[in-house]
Amino acid sequence: MSKTKVAFYAPVDIEKRLAAVAKIAASNDLLEFVLVDLDKTPEENHTACEGAEVFITPNIVTVNEVAEGIKGLKLIQTFSAGTDELDKAKLLNLGIKVANNGGANAVAVAEHAVWMLLTVNHKFDKQIESVKAGTWRSGVPGDLTEFTSLVDKQVGIVGLGRIGSRVAKRLQGWECNVVYHDTIEFDADYVAATGASQMPLDELIATSDIITLHVPLDRVTEKMFSTEQFKAMKNTAVLINTCRGPVVDESALIEALRNGEIWGAGLDVTEVEPIQPDNPLIGMPNVVLTPHTGTKVIQSDWNANINVVANAERVAQGLEPDWVVDPV
Repeated sequence: MSKTKVAFYAPVDIEKRLAAVAKIAASNDLLEFVLVDLDKTPEENHTACEGAEVFITPNIVTVNEVAEGIKGLKLIQTFSAGTDELDKAKLLNLGIKVANNGGANAVAVAEHAVWMLLTVNHKFDKQIESVKAGTWRSGVPGDLTEFTSLVDKQVGIVGLGRIGSRVAKRLQGWECNVVYHDTIEFDADYVAATGASQMPLDELIATSDIITLHVPLDRVTEKMFSTEQFKAMKNTAVLINTCRGPVVDESALIEALRNGEIWGAGLDVTEVEPIQPDNPLIGMPNVVLTPHTGTKVIQSDWNANINVVANAERVAQGLEPDWVVDPV
């Protein structure tokens, strides 16, 4: 039986990651891999990858031109949850579907989001900085009223998918009220397992003490949180964003923080990455920033490697791939 050809690219340690993926694939022996070299011309990669049915790759814009010219390509399989850099509509017109990583990093991002909401409300970042600076408690700014626990607070989750649902599950037992909004109608058992209650988005925005965003970036969600939403939030509320920077209108967020329309923010993502050194968010005392590392645990890589192989093998077996992301 002939093997299914798979184009492969990874931006860091490509040989090492290919070895890890190939080791997983070896048990079924359905796949053969060819490396994509983005330092070469698209035409050179088209020739090298001709006949590949799957292209395993990160979510980067330069992949589009390579993928469009691979004859016989059926699936772009990303290592990431995000697929926003890929022109899914154009690719689908060429018969190429795009699939994400099937929640490989969902636990890591959920944990990161929970850490962020706790850090903003307890100022853990300022406490750590103060000890390291030798200023002990005197280096921790703010009145006692600026420190608060989750008890009796409402946490609003926007997007109850693989990550949002895990945030909800991790907040069970914290004595807070967890609500959610999603455009998808989930199975009742799925929702029940999260412990969250459904709520219209405008009501969630107006009544939540903490709002945490877990949606994909597309034309619908771009800048879904802007001036109108910030004005509707409580002035004691905190916004957490661990999905994609452009989901939040950053200029509007900065103004809302400056004007006291909301209390604080925890951001693992920003509109421009890396964040520019003159960005006002960096100097704001009630903003916690991390460098888009919410996925950064070893288990995320392990899970992603397993999932990309599983989906490639589905294609090799003539089955429909999982985790396909539709153009929006």
